[in-house]
Amino acid sequence: MKKLFLATAVAVLALVPSLAFACETHQQASMEPKKVTVTELASLTKEKKAVPVDANNKELRQNEGVVPGAILLTSSSQYDLKELPKEKDAKLVFYCASEKCGASHAAANKAMEAGYTNVSVMPEGIKGWKKAGQPTSKPNS
Repeated sequence: MKKLFLATAVAVLALVPSLAFACETHQQASMEPKKVTVTELASLTKEKKAVPVDANNKELRQNEGVVPGAILLTSSSQYDLKELPKEKDAKLVFYCASEKCGASHAAANKAMEAGYTNVSVMPEGIKGWKKAGQPTSKPNS
């Protein structure tokens, strides 16, 4: 019985790679967003070459502030795509609280799955932004 199961499993696994890579959407969804440092985001926003996107909740925004000019998502995973710029090639840099938080990755992945092509995350988050001495603003929401 074990040999039959093993033979079947090997046969199925031999077919799976070709099936898994037949779908471009699957490959695109599994892509990781690029990483941007605090210094890089500060420079990009100063030059108006990127849009910061805040994936934090309201309470954290009130306590820590936000990157000036950031889009404030209603949710890191349930936000409406209309909250993002219409241009699918806009440079978007998602951030959340810190490297211990995964909200920025969830939000960035949703944008990539929707066809946004220039998506990054700033893993240090708002706490790393502040630690580096960068300015914050009070959230409007």
